[in-house]
Amino acid sequence: MATKVYMEALSPTMEEGRLASWLKNEGEEVKEGDVLAEVETDKATMELVARGSGVLRKRLLGEGDTTAVGTIIAVIASADEDIGGLVGGDATSAAGGQETGSTASGQTEQHQAAKTAVPATVAGEAPTPTPDRKTQAAAPEGQPSIVAPGAEAGAEAQGGDGRIKASPLARRLAAEAGVALADLQGSGPGGRVVKRDIEAAVQGGGARAAALAAPEAAPQPAAAAPAEAPVAVPAPTAAAAYTDVPLSQMRKTIAKRLTQSIGPVPHFFLTIEADMGELQVLRQKINARFAEQGVKVSVNDMLIKAVALALTKHPWVNAAWTGEVIRQYHDVHVGVAVAVDEGLITPVVRDAHKKGVTEIAREVRELAGRAREKKLKPEEYTGSTFSISNLGMFGIDEFTAVINPPEAAILAVGGIVEKPVVENGEVVVRPRLRLTLSCDHRVVDGATGAQFLQTLKAYLEEPMLMIA
Repeated sequence: MATKVYMEALSPTMEEGRLASWLKNEGEEVKEGDVLAEVETDKATMELVARGSGVLRKRLLGEGDTTAVGTIIAVIASADEDIGGLVGGDATSAAGGQETGSTASGQTEQHQAAKTAVPATVAGEAPTPTPDRKTQAAAPEGQPSIVAPGAEAGAEAQGGDGRIKASPLARRLAAEAGVALADLQGSGPGGRVVKRDIEAAVQGGGARAAALAAPEAAPQPAAAAPAEAPVAVPAPTAAAAYTDVPLSQMRKTIAKRLTQSIGPVPHFFLTIEADMGELQVLRQKINARFAEQGVKVSVNDMLIKAVALALTKHPWVNAAWTGEVIRQYHDVHVGVAVAVDEGLITPVVRDAHKKGVTEIAREVRELAGRAREKKLKPEEYTGSTFSISNLGMFGIDEFTAVINPPEAAILAVGGIVEKPVVENGEVVVRPRLRLTLSCDHRVVDGATGAQFLQTLKAYLEEPMLMIA
């Protein structure tokens, strides 16, 4: 019996996935549990495994394409099994919505996109993102872009429902090369235009030469209104150049989460300054003591420990807003913001209040390394009760951070700065650190946040209290 391969929810917050690469080819035998593909989720690149055994008969999503969770992206069946009903029915419809550039929040939208099939450059919608960054010169206002001829032909249909049958990869390659899909005879199943057809057309040079030599002869598309109004951007001048960078799944999630936070969550901010002299001395002693074991403790590692201990004394800060209750956590799981190429991710140091600074140091380095490689497991970046964002290494003295809901607070950490301060009536230079606590006022009151910062400052200025 045939097995439908779905785009699975590979992380708790995943709504859509981008197929990074296929690891199995069509016609290749697969067993249940084999890794079929790598999928870019909102946080990491995860493996998609087969849920059945047989032959990978059909792949319905191209590499680099994005589709909603629950969409059929491939079919596994025996070598002689008839899968025409699957490929020509639900699966084709699901893939069809993807080919038109829709990231598909549901099957209805995908079918509508397949029926409308208006070229992105005509309707004013953003074109289908590709995995590569493409830099294009803007065409003068009122004139078609060089990609438009291929896009116009490629979006109109030649099948029974009025659409050209072409794979997502073929459509993208045709648009990049200026090849008109309507001029090609597909060599794939049912006359479907596939990658080799585009490559043959490009090598022949006919379609490309025609598009360049006579752009005025290209048919003018009918006017059509986009289903959803795009974000307005200034029209570029004829000489302007621009780079459209496709949104990664991580960047989409960051945008969504921050919008959910900064709007509905009533933020307020508290800043305190701590003397870091004693902590720096203790850090040097710890690193000297454990140097032979390859342990190197950073100021941030010691800060995580101090924050965790302070949170045990202030449960209103180690809390979350659920809408129905305020949830105070008994354990402290600290999310540590790590910058990666495509945005930000927060690996979680679990039970940080129970761990020593050397153990925290090892764990943070391991998690941060795998975060940059996009190899974290969902349980390693979810479930934090409090978060820390440190920009001190970038020369930032002070900043405010946006709360990661449903957490009640987040700590923004600047860099250690040598400053003149008054001690015992004399001006001396001391290493100082500014800390800003962003609080959700639905959970944390001003006095509560201030008391937490006072406790944290005490741990930083007298670090021996952390081991007392």
